Amino acid sequence: MPLAPRNGPFLAGSSSSHSPGANTPSASPDGRDEIDFLSDDQYAVGDLGIGRSDRNVLDDDPIHADLDAPLSFKRRQKPSIFSGPAQLFAAFRGQPQTPTHRSPSPVSGGDHNVPDITFLTTSKDASAHDWYIEGQGRRVGYEDLTAIDWIFEYNKERRRLRSLAAGAGGLLGHFRHLIDASKVWIIVLCTGICVGAIAAAINTASDWLGDLKEGYCSSGDEGGHFYLSKSFCCYGYDQGSKCDGWRPWGEALGLGSGGGSFAMGYVFFILFSVTFAYVAALLVQEYAFYAKHSGIPEIKTVLGGFVIRRFLGGWTLLTKSLGLILAVASGMWLGKEGPLVHVACCVANLFIKPFSSINHNEARKREVLSAAASSGISVAFGSPIGGVLFSLEQISYYFPDKTMWQSFVCAMAAAVSLQAFDPFRSGKLVLFQTKFSSDWDGFEMIPYVFLGIVGGIYGGLFIKFNMAIARWKKGSAWLPGPIFQVVAVALLTAVINYPNFYMKLQATELVSNLFADCSQVLDDELGLCKTGADSLSTIVLLMLAAVVGFFLAAITFGLHIPAGIILPSMAIGALTGRAVGIFMEMWFTAQPGFFLFSTCDPDVPCVVPGTYAIIGAAAFLAGVTRMTVSIVVIMFELTGALTYVLPIMIAVMVSKWVGDAFSRRGIYESWIHFNEYPFLDNSEEMLVPDIPAAQIMTRIEDLVVLTASGHTIASLTTILETHPYRGFPVVSDPRDAVLLGYISRAELSYNLLAATRPPRSLPVETETFFSHQPLADPRTTLDLRPWMDHTPITLPSRTALHLVVSYFQRLGLRYVLFTDRGTLQGILTKKDVSYVLNGAAETRRTTSAPDGTSHRGLGSARQSGEEEERGLLGVEDEEDDERDEARAQSSML
Repeated sequence: MPLAPRNGPFLAGSSSSHSPGANTPSASPDGRDEIDFLSDDQYAVGDLGIGRSDRNVLDDDPIHADLDAPLSFKRRQKPSIFSGPAQLFAAFRGQPQTPTHRSPSPVSGGDHNVPDITFLTTSKDASAHDWYIEGQGRRVGYEDLTAIDWIFEYNKERRRLRSLAAGAGGLLGHFRHLIDASKVWIIVLCTGICVGAIAAAINTASDWLGDLKEGYCSSGDEGGHFYLSKSFCCYGYDQGSKCDGWRPWGEALGLGSGGGSFAMGYVFFILFSVTFAYVAALLVQEYAFYAKHSGIPEIKTVLGGFVIRRFLGGWTLLTKSLGLILAVASGMWLGKEGPLVHVACCVANLFIKPFSSINHNEARKREVLSAAASSGISVAFGSPIGGVLFSLEQISYYFPDKTMWQSFVCAMAAAVSLQAFDPFRSGKLVLFQTKFSSDWDGFEMIPYVFLGIVGGIYGGLFIKFNMAIARWKKGSAWLPGPIFQVVAVALLTAVINYPNFYMKLQATELVSNLFADCSQVLDDELGLCKTGADSLSTIVLLMLAAVVGFFLAAITFGLHIPAGIILPSMAIGALTGRAVGIFMEMWFTAQPGFFLFSTCDPDVPCVVPGTYAIIGAAAFLAGVTRMTVSIVVIMFELTGALTYVLPIMIAVMVSKWVGDAFSRRGIYESWIHFNEYPFLDNSEEMLVPDIPAAQIMTRIEDLVVLTASGHTIASLTTILETHPYRGFPVVSDPRDAVLLGYISRAELSYNLLAATRPPRSLPVETETFFSHQPLADPRTTLDLRPWMDHTPITLPSRTALHLVVSYFQRLGLRYVLFTDRGTLQGILTKKDVSYVLNGAAETRRTTSAPDGTSHRGLGSARQSGEEEERGLLGVEDEEDDERDEARAQSSML
């Protein structure tokens, strides 16, 4: 157990007297220590004069003078607000009608050089609470890549509400409460409106750039403009009509409609695709690293209580929006639905900043971000209710009833905003929104279940293949940089997509065509409505596009560009489902008297291939994300067909069962595990080893702990420089090791730095202490008690690991200390538990610590910044040795 006294960080610390009941001057509400109020002629701790002989200990008894009066225990009637003009005026101004009672100071009178000390007898004035009353100490801001303290944040919010309630009453008090409660609603409404506007801009810009790969809108007799997409350039034309305003690149260069025009269109298609992807990757690398990927794994981790700075910043929002436009326009197999959730959270984070009561409370901030996440799905699918359920099922870590109501309002505002902009000029919130009025027959349950099975297999194989590619890229040092990888994949995708007219379309346009009902299609440009033997070639092309799309999506998801996986999975599922639907239609046409088709009505189509595409899209999306309820609601809101809810539910259920047979993790959870984010899922029961916590905790012999006294500023600074750990338990002395509390690295480093700077400018030899020292001079010593957590969560070391995991999941703890009869035994951190439950590779080995001791613990509270950057920031391979040494000190079974 390495200890650090005043002269060295690795010697046995001296013992100290511990008086937890000692009277200590309270800190001021503005955050200054007691030393800030003392001048040279003021008293020290022992100069209060409590023991003077000229004072009687009962002189200041608050009820001593009233002992002769009869005592009454009757409840005093509360006066009415209309009992007098003075009370009415006081109620309007918000003045409290009952004054706060204070007991006389035991040191008042006599010596005027001794300040009066008063003690509050009411608990409503939260601003007067001090560190020794609340017990969790003061805090500084959280460092990057650290976990928040949920208990401390909610205690801080309760103190703020008590202070608000005690500050004013009457009409003014009600008005203040109204203003305070309206802040969160202002944020969610502004977020929803802004997200709808951003989504409309992304849809419009990406459609224009996507169509620009094939041609442009000429400004001729049709009245078109270059900045118009093909749909707007040919707006008003029926399907199948010749739009003279739209000119393909081959025709614009005068090459006619032969092979030369095809080759020129091929060249322009590849050129624009690669350029768009290159610019998107360049924006991510140069301006906002966290704008890459979909952002949902990081959002889940942040909402779980982890701090990732700049992940939700303004530059991330701008880069993500612009990069998403370019990435979607490039034609790569990616989607904008997942990144829109990240965009929505960035917008909410910007609107939170003006409201300090929410911005300075990390727990409340995460409640608002959970509500904002629903608006991203709302505008992505035109599904407000589906967005709320998506936030509840997939994103949020803590989702109380009030957050659901806020999510509903935010998703509704986003949908209304998008509807007002109407980016497609069709009244639809999304391009692939469709309507079905036909019903399904009983025999179709067989192909629906088949699509569910195939969707689960797709999800399991996709996750394994995508993770294998990610691990291969991470372990291959010879691979070129991320921008080159993006350009290479974009080039490969463009070369493959152009010859296949299904894959050449934008993903939203492809899904829209696959969902379409042939009875409502005027011109079948893609050949999806062919009948008879001609449909066989369509099935082959559809399945070929689905297989190729599977591999392209697997190598695309994970590149350093904004990219989601929701729409590619839906497209692959829709391709497969449409192929199955066409096959069933061919079967019915060839053998209408087959017994399975006996329930078909003669006047309506027995098989509608578009419905199979919807079922397939839902099944494949469930297989890769493992979502259930939210997918059913999203697909229902897309189609508006209430009769197809049951087939969608069955296909989704079967897909999840089959996918879970491969792995319990969905694609987002797999990336969280791959990046080693400290995330504990509290939505489901996890497989926890049936062992006591003592078997996996970091024992006290392997911990760097601090003693209550015997330290100096220099020795503590040396400990911080030598051990890059996130916090240190504080014990009474090295022999008894009675636990006194816990101090985190952030608070300790802040105090040591502030003490050596003006106005205090203490020398580095200054003594520091963590317990009451009656003879210490506050002008020449550093008291660290106000910044220590005096009430950390402690459990017996024999506690079952199941209970410990429940504490971490339900309370959002950062660490748990284990004691036996007050003596410190060990510690477990959130990352330790995450390593155990996620089945991390066993890295238990013995390493030589800088103090010469052997660290053999399975976990540690001392997570180094290098280790967390290893998973979160992906540092370079030349730092592997340093990272491995830091990881070995906190490795877990």
